[in-house]
Amino acid sequence: MSRYWSDLVSDLSPYVAGEQPKIADLLKLNTNENPYGPSPKAIEAIRAAAGDRLKLYPDNESIALRDAIARLYGLDRNQVFVGNGSDEVLAHVFNGLFRHEGRSLWLPDITYSFYRSFCALFRIPVQLVPLADDYALNPADYTGPHAKPPAGIIFSNPNAPTGIAISLSDVESIARANPDTPVVVDEAYVDFGCESSVSLLKTCPNLVVVHTLSKSRSLAGLRVGYAMASPEIVEGLVRVKDSFNSYPLDTLAQAGAIAAIEDTDYFNQTCQAVVATRETLTHNLTALGFEVLPSKTNFVFARHPRHDAADLSRALRDQRILVRHFRQPRIDQFLRITVGTPDDCARLCKVLSGIVK
Repeated sequence: MSRYWSDLVSDLSPYVAGEQPKIADLLKLNTNENPYGPSPKAIEAIRAAAGDRLKLYPDNESIALRDAIARLYGLDRNQVFVGNGSDEVLAHVFNGLFRHEGRSLWLPDITYSFYRSFCALFRIPVQLVPLADDYALNPADYTGPHAKPPAGIIFSNPNAPTGIAISLSDVESIARANPDTPVVVDEAYVDFGCESSVSLLKTCPNLVVVHTLSKSRSLAGLRVGYAMASPEIVEGLVRVKDSFNSYPLDTLAQAGAIAAIEDTDYFNQTCQAVVATRETLTHNLTALGFEVLPSKTNFVFARHPRHDAADLSRALRDQRILVRHFRQPRIDQFLRITVGTPDDCARLCKVLSGIVK
């Protein structure tokens, strides 16, 4: 602890990202990156933008990018908010929508761990809502009468790290039961088999839907995320953003993001490839004795009844394969395994076969 730190810094427990190793020939299945590269049109657009105009500031309103997102989902531009990755977008959501004196933010007990880091950073009280025994989110836990209205509700759909999704009608029931509360649905993995909640924005003005280009658009290195909501919510997020950083997306990021969003053929092709490989991986892991939760993401969440998850993770690393293990109550016997290429997953299952047998 430094004597120069503020009291806030001393109390923080920062988010811990998945390992980003610098080791050759390491199969990296720990951070849910897409195994297929970005759209060639995105790469071409980035190269075209990397010219003399980089001496100028980027469009601080990201108008062309917001227009592309709005066209994709049938929205107006003033319903779209963009930021430097969905984590930055979420930070502005937490800061701008959830800070209500004496009221708690409701979120599942097992979900994206950055949510709790944001709560600590912005001094937001937390109300953890346990997932069911099968690790599914129960909408009734959020729709019953409340002694005090939540400051907000946030959950991932599909959930991370479990991979389990709830239906569009379940999302709607949560939003409608809390009309004066912002309900945020983090849809980082929605394109791998789940229905987006964007269509509910017409009837649920309290809903906020957050997306990223890091997963299904294969642009984790570009850092582009966005939120879709009512114009009044987006206006509030812009006020927060412009009080922090008016230029969150650079010129190259905006150019690449627009091209990736508009290349729907490549997007559909790569998403379908990931889903097909996920089903094969699930089948093969089950044949090895693993219990695999039903996934609608680009990863699977699996445990073996006869092998400790930490031991399996270490044994895989010894064989130059990285997966994610969470030392967290209720899920410390699970491994989160990113869906790679068919060859990646075949290598993983071959190594696991030798370990578990």
